[in-house]
Amino acid sequence: MRMKIDVTLDYALESPGPALLLIEAAGVHGQILNRTNIDLGQPLKLARVPAEEGIGERIVMRLQDRLTCRYSAEVQVTRPRPDLASLQAVEVEDMPGDALRYLLPSRYCQSERFGHFTGSRFEGLTGGPLVAAMRDWVERNLDYVAGTSDGDTTAADTFLDRRGVCRDYAHLLIALCRAQQIPARIASVYAPHVQPQDFHAVVQVYLGGDWHLVDPTGMAHADQMALVAVGRDAADVAFLTTNSVAELRTQSVEVMLF
Repeated sequence: MRMKIDVTLDYALESPGPALLLIEAAGVHGQILNRTNIDLGQPLKLARVPAEEGIGERIVMRLQDRLTCRYSAEVQVTRPRPDLASLQAVEVEDMPGDALRYLLPSRYCQSERFGHFTGSRFEGLTGGPLVAAMRDWVERNLDYVAGTSDGDTTAADTFLDRRGVCRDYAHLLIALCRAQQIPARIASVYAPHVQPQDFHAVVQVYLGGDWHLVDPTGMAHADQMALVAVGRDAADVAFLTTNSVAELRTQSVEVMLF
């Protein structure tokens, strides 16, 4: 499956300072970057550093009063959709270090608060079937409503409110998985059928000795996602981070199959 990505960003900054940008599709197993181009205007300084787990790169810039960016890419996705029903859980004592850290609670994913719920609601399920059941529960029981959450909204808040956007769906599924000793982390991706078109957040779960992409909103599948970055929660994969107030002038994300 081939995907064309076009992103335009234009922000006015209240004061000079650094900005972190994380928007480029990563060169990782499961996807091939056939063409990429990025225009960052004229930053005062620019560097590239590896993102979490070495997946993707952060662009670190020092800016004066404006951030402008135009990014385009053509990506060929070669990964299949995971067959969750066939994937077994990995025992904690057999997990590698890069999976173990994603069993722990994080800022937006308070997994320690969901043990009773997951243990009773999904009793008897393990591994991939358990993840599939929790994914389906999140998709069925949450309403996708823009503007109903903000940068302080946690998985616990979303569980109570039963609404949110993609990052809220992802945080809740991550918390449910971690509560059942299944490593889970957030993944930022591009996907063609996301409505409205925007940066998209999904989940990676560790099953059967590997990481697998799962979308609790139901809008995307692993064979139609271009992976950008992964992390503990949304704080690790934000497309833009600044220490200054950033006023939106223009932002557009277009993802098409071709």
